[in-house]
Amino acid sequence: MPNFVTGMKIKGGKVMLKKISSGLILGYLLSILLMPAIAFAAGPDPNGANTGSAIDVPAANVGSPTLEEVANTAGHNRVAINMVWTLITGFLVMFMQAGFAMVETGFTRAKNVAHTMAMNFMIYPIGMLGFYLCGFALMFGGLGPIATLGGFAGLDHEFTINLFGKDFGLFGLKGFCLTGQHYDVAIFALFLFQMVFMDTTATIPTGACAERWKYLAFFIYGWFVGTIIYPVYGNWVWGGGWLATLGKNFGLGHGHVDFAGSSVVHLTGGVIAFVFAWLLGPRIGKYNHDGSVNVIPGHNIPMAIIGTFILAFGWFGFNPGSTLAGTDLRIAVVAVNTMLASAAGAVAATLWMWTIRSKKPDPGMMCNGLLAGLVAITAPCAFVNSVSACIIGLISGVLVVEAALFIERVIKVDDPVGAIAVHGVNGAWGVLSLGLFADGTYGDGWNGVSGTVKGLFYGDPSQFIAQCVGVAANLVYVGLISIVVFKIIEVTVGNRADATAEVHGLDVPEMGVPGYVGIKLDKFSETPLPLMKGPSGGGSSSSRFNYEEVTK
Repeated sequence: MPNFVTGMKIKGGKVMLKKISSGLILGYLLSILLMPAIAFAAGPDPNGANTGSAIDVPAANVGSPTLEEVANTAGHNRVAINMVWTLITGFLVMFMQAGFAMVETGFTRAKNVAHTMAMNFMIYPIGMLGFYLCGFALMFGGLGPIATLGGFAGLDHEFTINLFGKDFGLFGLKGFCLTGQHYDVAIFALFLFQMVFMDTTATIPTGACAERWKYLAFFIYGWFVGTIIYPVYGNWVWGGGWLATLGKNFGLGHGHVDFAGSSVVHLTGGVIAFVFAWLLGPRIGKYNHDGSVNVIPGHNIPMAIIGTFILAFGWFGFNPGSTLAGTDLRIAVVAVNTMLASAAGAVAATLWMWTIRSKKPDPGMMCNGLLAGLVAITAPCAFVNSVSACIIGLISGVLVVEAALFIERVIKVDDPVGAIAVHGVNGAWGVLSLGLFADGTYGDGWNGVSGTVKGLFYGDPSQFIAQCVGVAANLVYVGLISIVVFKIIEVTVGNRADATAEVHGLDVPEMGVPGYVGIKLDKFSETPLPLMKGPSGGGSSSSRFNYEEVTK
């Protein structure tokens, strides 16, 4: 009896459990089937057309905003779009630092990879802090209202001198350390965007001076470029300085116009690179005693090519971002012109090397041709049509090849990565091309001058003159201040690395770590050197490198 009853209870419990389980499963299935209907009843908006209404407009009376409240919200949203655009494009430009690091390291030798990478890495924080301390204020302290980011007018103090009855702005005096009344969202957004531009300038000389630049000297240079070298010329063009007012003061077009930095960023970096590479002298073994050139190939072409692609991608922040306005639809023209010029530059450089210079296409020149097209289109990208963009790119591709060979073989300045030809020569070509090809479809009111920007070929030769003045001013100012900075560093810590360290590789002597571990590097074969004469007076197959001879 007890067993029978117990058995019935167990059996009954199983039946009940089975029924409960079946009910739960059925309910779950019904909820899944009915979920779309329930969601639809709550008002889904699959295409987004009905999302957002009057209730989303901030108002004292929720859901019933006044006309003034609607207008305020529209204005706020417009500025918000511009600010988000400016920040995101600034993030893209910041990532270009990785591209520069890979290009420069790929084009240099394996025994120096840690040193080259470390320069490209450290210039970012050093330059940023220098720009934060005083560079930003010197460059933009007299800018005036930041129109696209809300019109904040706190940057209103420009140091000027009066010549010929005209004010010549030299540098700004507000915005130091972003404190006080400069603790403002618009100023912070502008700082971020302009800081990464400065950093592009700062990193250009690290390529031209690679493989023989003492790291301490580089470290000191980084502070100078962020605090004074870059900001002063930048003020003259973008901060309301004297080059920007050539139009208002002297009727030279719209003043010196540089949309995104062919002169402010790239020419400046190229001039610094030229001065420092020239004063540092060539790498050991680059030139023979008779002046003939030895080729010193880079150790990793794939790395350089990947770095070039990263730079090309980042340029979509560099050029379109310079509108400082996602609401300025000219960004479409800017982006397409940027692409076309880069493509034309790459093709032109490749074909020029392939058919004229070396009978081989040369991957290194492919990269530099693409970069040259990007540099050249940076100034005129918003002011020219697509055909002009292609012409500018084609010329830059040929120009970078010829300039690189001229710099190396004629004036004998050793530039391991071609930075002077890419950024310096094509930076100058870019701003001059604006003075030729600007077609008058954009730029009304630029630099306070009414009417659109037109170049020589479209009826305004004075714009070309203003562009020439801007290039000349850059060569003089940046060239002289670079010499001064180099000499200051030379008499304090010295600029050039130890010759023995240079031959063996700078990674361990300068950085304390090898760049590659687990790989046996043939460091001596990476440095072409004159050979010792054997006992018989002739060259011996077992000759040793004559270090004393090449380091005299």
